[in-house]
Amino acid sequence: MKPLNTLQQSEFNNSKVVEIFDPPMCCPTGLCGPVLDQTLLDLNEMILTLQSKGVIVKRYQMANDPNAFLNNKSVIELVRKNQISALPITVIDGNIVKSGIYPSLDEIETALNGKA
Repeated sequence: MKPLNTLQQSEFNNSKVVEIFDPPMCCPTGLCGPVLDQTLLDLNEMILTLQSKGVIVKRYQMANDPNAFLNNKSVIELVRKNQISALPITVIDGNIVKSGIYPSLDEIETALNGKA
C-alpha cells in the first residue's frame, strides 16, 4: 500500500496541516549561528503553539526537500514566477495563504478556522 502524503494523513486523522516552504537557511530551523533571528524565534514559538493544539506543521527547504516544492503545483509556480522573493510560502490544507513573509499566529488561526 502506498504511504499517505501530508494532506491525505490530515484527512485520515481529521487534523489541520500547515506547510511552510522556507527560504534557504543554514539549518532546518534557521536557529543556528551566533546571532538568532527574532522572526525565526517567533516562528518556532508559533509552530510549537500550533502543534500543542493538534495542528500538523511541516517545514521544507528547497535544498533538503526539493520534492516537496516540486510536488506542490501552486508553490512551484509561485517560486518560478517570483523566485526567491516568494519564500517563505505558507500553505494550509493545500491552499497558499501567505508568501514572501511568515504569517502571524492570528493569521494562521484565522485561516485554520476557515475565516480567511
